[in-house]
Amino acid sequence: MKHPVSVLSSRLSSAMLAFALLSGCGDKEDPVDPGNGENKPLYAITTQLFSSDPMESFVIVTDQAEQTATLSLDNAIKVPGRALGVGLAKSGSLYVVSDESATITRYNLTSSGSLQQAGTLSLESQGISSLGEYQNNFQFISATKAYYFDGTTAQLVIWNPTEMTVTKSIPLDALNIPDTLLSFSGAIVHLDNQLIMPVGWRPVSGVGITKKAGVVSVDTRTDEPTVALDDRCGYTHDAAVGPDGKVYIATEAYGAAVYRVEGGETPEPCLLRFDPQTRTFDPSFYKDLSSLVGGGTAGALIPGPQGTAYVRVLDESIAPVNEGTHPRTVASGTGWQWWQLNLDTLTATRRTDFPSTTGSVFLFESQNQTLYSEFGAGSASTTLHVLGESGRPTVTTQGLAFSFLQLR
Repeated sequence: MKHPVSVLSSRLSSAMLAFALLSGCGDKEDPVDPGNGENKPLYAITTQLFSSDPMESFVIVTDQAEQTATLSLDNAIKVPGRALGVGLAKSGSLYVVSDESATITRYNLTSSGSLQQAGTLSLESQGISSLGEYQNNFQFISATKAYYFDGTTAQLVIWNPTEMTVTKSIPLDALNIPDTLLSFSGAIVHLDNQLIMPVGWRPVSGVGITKKAGVVSVDTRTDEPTVALDDRCGYTHDAAVGPDGKVYIATEAYGAAVYRVEGGETPEPCLLRFDPQTRTFDPSFYKDLSSLVGGGTAGALIPGPQGTAYVRVLDESIAPVNEGTHPRTVASGTGWQWWQLNLDTLTATRRTDFPSTTGSVFLFESQNQTLYSEFGAGSASTTLHVLGESGRPTVTTQGLAFSFLQLR
């Protein structure tokens, strides 16, 4: 089952990819030809170990993604800090970043199936000191063009993954709101020649959600960004394309958790509609997420099949909310039900065949499946599940895996 969100829609020919891999790499081993059908699929899973002091991450190369397995860190690449592994799917290259620095490190997949370092690029000259947050902050348009959305400096950096050079940077000044922290989404929509990135804000201090929704849409032919803002609700980090061609954008699970725990002036979790043709929010469309799923604490919008999306609803019989409970604990804890929302009729049905899981979910594309993440208690582990097949579990790794890429 494939979905438009969190997936790069453009595909390059094997010849273009091979040229990109061979340009300026200087490998001792020949990189794998990504067009070689005899090779088994290989994946890079980057996991962050919060239990280590100082914090460190590991990049695991595995051919196991769609079957049940427990992955070892024995032969993984160790990276200081909270790391991500990003790149163009099936290209044979992985770009590793960390919150410890502004350096992008490129690795190429060799004929032996290992990763070999093949160059670095620093974004310090763009005023950036740390890289990371979500995998989707990095968007790869082609072998020679990628975007990096930086929330700390509110800018879009355009760079060349083949030459490992910065092309230019574009300030996104309209996203600067005093006394808030800007966060780009972990979900993103790719349409024809357009990339749609949801945006959310929270206060610099305290626990809360800023009542502001945003979208940055980028014309991938001209690299021109457009910023759209809406004042009706906040932390709208999740997106899915409806059968009408509009993009539906919702408050993510953390925003819903803040609303449940803090109440007061916290904006209620909502569903908005964005028009990719006009690049504006629809002022006539607004839905309270809770009202779509029969009440309760509702958040998230995860793309589903045939014009549907999944909304998460907190089951407090599994995950009770007590006095002093932090919203992060609620959002990352188990107890979130799956409801399937028809984006045409806006009617939702509880999916009892899916097990209740953590509220924080990332989608990853493997060879034959769309997978979603489930984080274990205490940030100790991550298990991937098939989005479909009643949420069948597949691989498990230590730590929190925020990034996943098919290398070939």
